[in-house]
Amino acid sequence: MKNDKMKTRYRINEQIRAREVRLVGDDVESMVVPTHKALSMAQQQGLDLVEISPNAEPPVCRLIDYSKFLYQQKKRQKELKAKQVKIDVKEIRFGPQTDEHDYNFKLKHAREFLSDGDKVKAYVFFRGRSILFKEQGEVLLLRFANDLEEYGKVEQMPVLEGKRMIIFIAPKKNGAPVKKAVTEVSEEVEEQAEKPIKKAVPAVKARREYTGPKVEGEDF
Repeated sequence: MKNDKMKTRYRINEQIRAREVRLVGDDVESMVVPTHKALSMAQQQGLDLVEISPNAEPPVCRLIDYSKFLYQQKKRQKELKAKQVKIDVKEIRFGPQTDEHDYNFKLKHAREFLSDGDKVKAYVFFRGRSILFKEQGEVLLLRFANDLEEYGKVEQMPVLEGKRMIIFIAPKKNGAPVKKAVTEVSEEVEEQAEKPIKKAVPAVKARREYTGPKVEGEDF
């Protein structure tokens, strides 16, 4: 089915309706020629005339074996798909009355998710009459985003959807927080600064004691 869809994307040979085309190819100098001449050149080389850019003026065609062309396109799509980075979305649920211990536990997990390159979808679920505390839920989510500032950036501010108030936080590109590393270096520098610096004391040559006869007026 995929090959059939790809085949219908490109016009080849007699399907090309333009009166003239721009020819490109591995062994062909780029030039504009009448379509019938381009078809004749393709037949002489045992190749197909494939319209690769129909919206250009004139349309761009390539002299190539059509089966080989489809294979190259399929291979390129696979390579592009393999290069795409898949980002998972991790959900973290709060209640409007979340206590400090539960908050810190979920904050720790959110930091791990963002460090691994995952997005975080945090939400406060309001059950029954707790919807009256929606402002409290918004404050909780904003605090959560602020505590994760070193690890991620807010992609969507808190929005109330039904019984849920949701916020999206995307990971930062550099992953690990920068401030933490700077703090650790600063502490090390301060620790080194607090250590007393031992200055080299020049050795004092011992005074040689005079043992000879004492001469009056001379001080040895």
